[in-house]
Amino acid sequence: MVSRRKFVAGVAGLVVLSGRSQRLAALTAVPITIYKSRTCGCCAKWVDHVRENGFRTTVHDEEEMDRLKDQWKVPAPVRSCHTAKVGGYLIEGHVPAVDIHRLLTERPKVAGLAVPGMPAGTPGMAEPGQEGDYEVLAFQFDGSTSHFASH
Repeated sequence: MVSRRKFVAGVAGLVVLSGRSQRLAALTAVPITIYKSRTCGCCAKWVDHVRENGFRTTVHDEEEMDRLKDQWKVPAPVRSCHTAKVGGYLIEGHVPAVDIHRLLTERPKVAGLAVPGMPAGTPGMAEPGQEGDYEVLAFQFDGSTSHFASH
C-alpha cells in the first residue's frame, strides 16, 4: 500500500514534468506571426488550427488589413481575410498547417502560400468532418501563382 505522502509526491512530480514538457513544446514550436481583424471568427479558428499543429503564435488584431497587405506586396488576386509571416514567407488566408510545414521544409523560392478568398472546407471555415475541395497556391510578389497543394 502506498502512503498518502508518497502518492501526493508522485502526483506533484507528474504535474511538474507535464508543465516542463508543455514549456519545452512551446519553445520548440515554429513561431508564426498572424495579423487579423479582431472580430473575425474564422481567423480565430485558423489561429487555433495552426497552434494545434505545432506553431507558436503571436497574434495582432489589425483593422487596416488592406494597408498591411499593400505594404507587404500581397497580390490582390490571392488575398484573403488574414495574413501571417513565418520563416521568411507570407501565408495568406486559410492555408492548412500541413502545407506551411511542407513550405518550411522544402523552402521553395516563392513569396508565400495562399488560399484566395474564404472557401468553405478550409481550416477555420469548415466544421469538423466537413472539409472541402480547394487549392493552395504558391505566389510571387509579381502576382504569378503556381499549384502547391490540393485538398
